[in-house]
Amino acid sequence: MNPLRRKHGSAPVLAMITWVYVLWSLLPILVAVRISLNDGRSRSSFQPMSFRWYWGDPTASLWHDDSMHTALFNTLRLAALTMLVATPIGVAMALGLQRWRGKTSNAANGLMLVPIVTPEIVFGVALFLVFSQLYTGVPDGITRQLLGHVTFTISFVVVIIRSRLAAIGTQYEEAARDLGASRLQAIRLVLLPLLAPAIFASVMVVFATSVDDFVISSFLSTGESTETVPIKIYAGSRASSTPALNALATVMLFITLTAVGLAAALLKAIQRRGGEEPDSGSGLASLSG
Repeated sequence: MNPLRRKHGSAPVLAMITWVYVLWSLLPILVAVRISLNDGRSRSSFQPMSFRWYWGDPTASLWHDDSMHTALFNTLRLAALTMLVATPIGVAMALGLQRWRGKTSNAANGLMLVPIVTPEIVFGVALFLVFSQLYTGVPDGITRQLLGHVTFTISFVVVIIRSRLAAIGTQYEEAARDLGASRLQAIRLVLLPLLAPAIFASVMVVFATSVDDFVISSFLSTGESTETVPIKIYAGSRASSTPALNALATVMLFITLTAVGLAAALLKAIQRRGGEEPDSGSGLASLSG
C-alpha cells in the first residue's frame, strides 16, 4: 500500500479522536453553566431555566452577594498583578539563561524546572512555612499570595520563552549587531518582536494559572478579604450551596475567554500594523533602512 495513502487514511481517525476529546472536556463545563441557569436550588439536576442566581434572587444571587464580588475582584486583581510581575521577570531570566555559559548554567537551568515538577500542595505548604517562619515581615494577604503566584509561574514563562529563543537562534540578533545596533537595541528592536507570540503565550499561561490556582491562594489567604473564586467555590461546595456558585464560575469563565480573545485580537492587530509576520525580521528592516 502507498505510504502516503495510508497516512491520509489515518487522518479522519485522528480527527475523530481529537473531537471526542474536545467534546468530553467541554461537557463538564457546559453542565456547570447549564445548572447556573436553574430556577431552583438544585446543583445536581437540570431544572427550568432562569437568571435567578445571576441577579433575580434579591438575597442569594451573584449580583447581590458581596462575598462573591470580593472573591471575583481578588481573583482578577491577583491574576493581573501576577502577569505584570512574572512575565517581564521570566522573559529577562530566559534571556539570561539562554546566554549563560559556565559550569553552573546547567544547574541553574535545572533549578528553574523545580516549581513545575514539584507537587503544588508541597509548594503551597513550603511557601506558607517560609512566610510564617522566615519572612515574617512580608505583609500577609494579597502580598504573600502575589509572591507565591509569581514564584510558581515564573518557571512557565522561562520555559516558553527559552523554547522560542531556541527556535529563533542567534542569527537575527547577530545581524542587528552587524548593522550597528547595541545589544539593548538588538533586544528591543529585533528580539522582542520575534518573541511576541511566546510572550503572549506566557501571559495567557500565567493568567490562567493564577485564576485557577487554589492551593497556594488558600494557604496564603487570611480570610474572606483575600478569598479568591476557587477558594469560594471549594468552601461553598462543602456546604449547602446554591447554583449561584455555578453562576460565579460561569462569569469567571466568560471573563477569562474575553481576556484571551481581546489579547489575541491585539496581537494580530500589532502584527498587521507592522506589515509583516514576527518571523520575517521586520526589526532588522527598521535597522537597515
